[in-house]
Parts: sequence; structure tokens; C-alpha cells
Amino acid sequence: VLSTQQHSYYTLLLLVTQRYLLLLLMATKVGLDEVVAAASRLSGSLHRTEVITCSTLDKLAGKKLFFKTEMFQKTGSFKARGALNAIKCCLERGPPPPMIVTHSSGNHGQAVAWAAGHCGLPCTVVVPEGTPGVKCEAIQGYGARLVRCTPTPTGRKEMADKIAKETSGEIIHPYDNYDVIAGQGTIGLELVQQVADLDIVLVPISGGGMTSGIAVAVKTIRPECKVIAVEPEGKDLWRSLEKKERMWPNPPQFLNTIAEGIMTQQVGQVTFPLLCDLVDGVITVTDKEMAEGCRLAAERMKVMVEAASGAAIAAALGDKVKEMEGKKVGVILCGGNADMNRLPWLDSRVTGK
Repeated sequence: VLSTQQHSYYTLLLLVTQRYLLLLLMATKVGLDEVVAAASRLSGSLHRTEVITCSTLDKLAGKKLFFKTEMFQKTGSFKARGALNAIKCCLERGPPPPMIVTHSSGNHGQAVAWAAGHCGLPCTVVVPEGTPGVKCEAIQGYGARLVRCTPTPTGRKEMADKIAKETSGEIIHPYDNYDVIAGQGTIGLELVQQVADLDIVLVPISGGGMTSGIAVAVKTIRPECKVIAVEPEGKDLWRSLEKKERMWPNPPQFLNTIAEGIMTQQVGQVTFPLLCDLVDGVITVTDKEMAEGCRLAAERMKVMVEAASGAAIAAALGDKVKEMEGKKVGVILCGGNADMNRLPWLDSRVTGK
């Protein structure tokens, strides 16, 4: 039990921390005000995804887990939030662009294709060779033109830039875009409204748009809540965050992982400073652990999620989270666009067959 003096000290420390975070976020181009504005902008067009629980997984984790079901969002992932917010912001600032252009490993491409159609705009999506067929078909199903490129971050960026120049188009970047970050931040805004007194939030990370957006919302509203990024092997994010310096080798590359949704090794130039200031830790998971997370979700929660979501489940059940203080853990199930012909737990890279 804390003494009155200790309680006063911790209360003061919390207020100072919250004030520091508010000043920090005001110094950037995205803060809680932008996230709240995005939520208003998206209202009526997107789902407020529900939070579900599972007593079996709670027992395995030794924590109370709250799963934010972004696989039930429009287009099957959280990406619709950032895509639609960015396009609507673009329309608020000026005349409609003749073309919306983006590059993506799948989910962002689907989201931008849908959002552009929702706003009555033509769209071209650049995807790397090897993108799952289910995602490519969905992009075309939403009415966008699909262009394939060499399977490297540089290859898809160069192709998108070329198309944007030829069409005078507007590029909606998957993560290095403040409007996209604010849109993804609505996940965190909803989560803290849906679950009181959250202690930890686990977020799968690729370029960092979702993680930084969620961190902006969560850390402003509840500074004591830990925001933990969940990465595949080979990303080595914590080394860069700890040093506040980009330690990755260049040129940028994709990681060899079953989770194509989080295969980008480097986080963005825009997202990196936010991640350095707001993320409390990083958990690395293997392909096998991701696959097992997906299998458990299907078996115990009766939901189908893709491998990137399985990463967050794996982290929730791992030793690092068990050792953390606090009982209430938010788990971001970021998407459900799994290839039914190549389920994560049956992938040859996991089974060895």
C-alpha cells in the first residue's frame, strides 16, 4: 500500500509524463486531435470493430487478453482506416486527383482500392511479385488496376513513383503519411474506450504506421499503458529504437517470413521518430509461433486470421508478456486475409514439408 507521500509522487510523475507526451505529439504532425478528427471522418464508412475474449487463451497467457478484431474491418484488415482517412483528407485540401496510386504487399493495396472506389476515384496499386493471389484478386475486385513489380521495397516504390508521375496521381503511402497514421490511430482510440485500464497493447509491426498511430492515441490517453511492437525474425527493431538511429543495412529489403503483411524490414522515415519516443518494447516471434497463434485463433476463438495477427497472439502467450506487470492486454488482430490454399500452420516454411 502506497503512503500518501508516495501516492502524491506517483500522481505528479504521471502528470509530468502525460504533459511531456502531449508536448511531444504537438511537435509532430499527428497527435490525439488528428486521431479524433480521423475517427469522425471515418464514422459511418467503417466498422468500429469489436473486442473479443477467450478464457482458454487467458489461461495460457496468465493475463486477461482483449482481442481487437481488425480482420472484420472493411477489406479484411486495419488498413482501410488509414487509406480512407488519407484520401478524404486529400479531397478536403483540394480538387480530386486524377489517380490514386499506392504500393503494397497486399492489405494496404486492397484498402486503398476500396477507399478510392468509395470516394469515386480511379486507383492503381503496385504489388511485388509473389503477393498472395487472394490479395491481388481482391485489389482488382475493388476496381483498381494492378501492376506487379520486382519484389523489393525499392522496386515497388520506384514503380509507384513512375505511375504517379505519368498520371499526375496522388500517392497514398502505406505508412509514411501522417493522415494514414492518424487513421490507424483510431484503433487505439477505440480500444481504450472499449477496455478500461489497459496495461499493455501488442501491435504487429511492418512500416510502423499502425504501431505509431496506436501509440499516439494510447500513450496520450493512458501514458502508463505499455505499447509493444511485435516483429518477425530479422527485423531487429529494438536495436534501432534503443539507439534512436536507423541501424538497418541498405538498400531496404523484405524479410523471409510467412507473414507478408509484416515483411518490411525497415520502418518508415516518418514513423521512426514516433516509434522511438512512444514504443516501450519489442517482441520477436518466429514463423512457427505465428502459425501456432493463427491455429489457436481458428481452433479456440473460431476466427481466421493471417500470420501477422498470429504474431500478436504468439507474443501474448509468450514469456516476455507473462513477465510484464499488469493483467489487461490488448492484442491487435490486424487482418484476416489468409490464403485458404496456404494456411499459416500448413505452410511448408513451418512444416518443413
